[in-house]
Amino acid sequence: MGISKFNPFKKDRQNFPDVVIPLADAPAHSQKLTEKDDKELNNGLDLAPSSENGVASSNAATHHLTIEGLRAEIESDVATASHDSAYDRKSKVINRALQDIGMGRYQWQLFFLCGFGWTADNLWLQGVALTLTPISYEFGISGTWVRFTTCALFLGLCLGASFWGVASDIVGRRLAFNTTLFLAGAFGLASGGGPSWIGTCALFSCLGLGVGGNLPVDGALFLEFLPFVSGNMLTMLSVWWPIGQLIGSLLAWAYIPNYSCSSYEGCTKEKNMGWRYLVLTLGAITFVMFILRFFFFHLYESPKFLLSRGRQEEAVASVHGIAYKNGAKTWLTNEILNELGGYPDAPEEKTELTNTQIISRFFSKFSMERIGPLFANKRMGINTALLWFCWTTIGMGYPLFNAFLPQYLSQSGGEANSNYTTYRNYAITSIVGVPGSILACYTVEIKYIGRKGTMAISTLITGVLLFCFTASTSSNIQLLCSCLEAFFQNIMYGVLYAYTPETFPAPNRGTGTGISSCLNRISGLCAPLVAIYAGSANPNAPIYASGALILASFVAMCFLPIETRGKQTL
Repeated sequence: MGISKFNPFKKDRQNFPDVVIPLADAPAHSQKLTEKDDKELNNGLDLAPSSENGVASSNAATHHLTIEGLRAEIESDVATASHDSAYDRKSKVINRALQDIGMGRYQWQLFFLCGFGWTADNLWLQGVALTLTPISYEFGISGTWVRFTTCALFLGLCLGASFWGVASDIVGRRLAFNTTLFLAGAFGLASGGGPSWIGTCALFSCLGLGVGGNLPVDGALFLEFLPFVSGNMLTMLSVWWPIGQLIGSLLAWAYIPNYSCSSYEGCTKEKNMGWRYLVLTLGAITFVMFILRFFFFHLYESPKFLLSRGRQEEAVASVHGIAYKNGAKTWLTNEILNELGGYPDAPEEKTELTNTQIISRFFSKFSMERIGPLFANKRMGINTALLWFCWTTIGMGYPLFNAFLPQYLSQSGGEANSNYTTYRNYAITSIVGVPGSILACYTVEIKYIGRKGTMAISTLITGVLLFCFTASTSSNIQLLCSCLEAFFQNIMYGVLYAYTPETFPAPNRGTGTGISSCLNRISGLCAPLVAIYAGSANPNAPIYASGALILASFVAMCFLPIETRGKQTL
């Protein structure tokens, strides 16, 4: 990757040599869809169709772009979209410019760096779950009450998701992109020295403030830099999520069986360093991820975010920077953007604001103005409501099983298993789950299946397998069910994470995905409470609840009105 030539504290460069070419030298679209496919893509959905799919006939006959040809494309797209504003038109022009630049070095580097955020999310979610038993031994907490440790983490995740999702729409994607991993790494390292159970829980909550912002920020950011033909790369991004679980499980398998107490009796800090070694290692990994992001890569601010903030010249410069990084050319200029999308209003006269006014303006942006566009019409409103329902039910259903899976596996077969067996089985489950996200990258692009079909089918199978886990007392059968459940749930989560930002327009994408993630975390915050109080009456009760919630989300997915396969994002 190489150390960035840019000072990470400076703004983007405004001039890039030999990047801009005349519009006449840019090739026109050559790919055409059949009339049937074009009709399907334009069948009243509330997303903007790809300009590649709505090419005007006047553009098909030429080998080069023209203002008239681009205008015809924009008019064709606007005619099938639900919004027609200066932002929407200019957003489509930027979509076309990014499409012509293509998938290159910049996007591939961003793929790996955004993947760090997804890795960190599951790394810590599973990492904390893996420490529950040794923490209970060291601090004398019962195996039931120690589950409040997960509750503390989810409190931080909830606050982090809600704050960073909205903050990315206000202060930009770049600040959130870099800060989230810094907070996670710093507090992750501190957690390894937790002096008491309460102190450890507090540190886990603080690291959750950083980790919680990764998924809503990184997914939205990566989507806004992707050319349309590479749209399934957002689904591929989800493969980093099970990798986080895999890393955590392998490290736990190495540390905890060898450096941990086997019971409450005589357990001291010196005899129980395994969980601390695990947490310190995870913290170090997270901090290295931050260093690679901040010092070895220059992130250009999202052009669509800049455009939504009226910073058009910076948005154009950002596109030029991407082309420069990819070794490509672009025809996009400020003049072309104005010609196709309209000229911006005259800038307001700047006046000095007091600190009180600045704070007041900041908090005024956390209003219904951000949420209202997510319910702009009936179709968008129904989709948003169902999507948030899915995030809520899965948010509780997922941790009810997975956050306590090491405890379930330790008792599989109706008898207590050794630490070695428990963490070995957990590692096997993590390994089997990884290919699920890879498979999802292909199924989301299959006609008649797409995003919604892939999500619904995998969610249904996941819910059924959860009930199967409790149907047998055989250790091997339960290991098989947990492996298959991990495989299909990674498909479910991978597509859900990709589908969600695709349905929201860029000015409100961070807010929409942030609220989704926040609902996910809030319901996840309740999961330990259900596991503690319901599990005391029946050990399988939390797993039954998990399966029922997952199946409820399957029903909601069947009624989602928007399919994003073949559609360009705004």
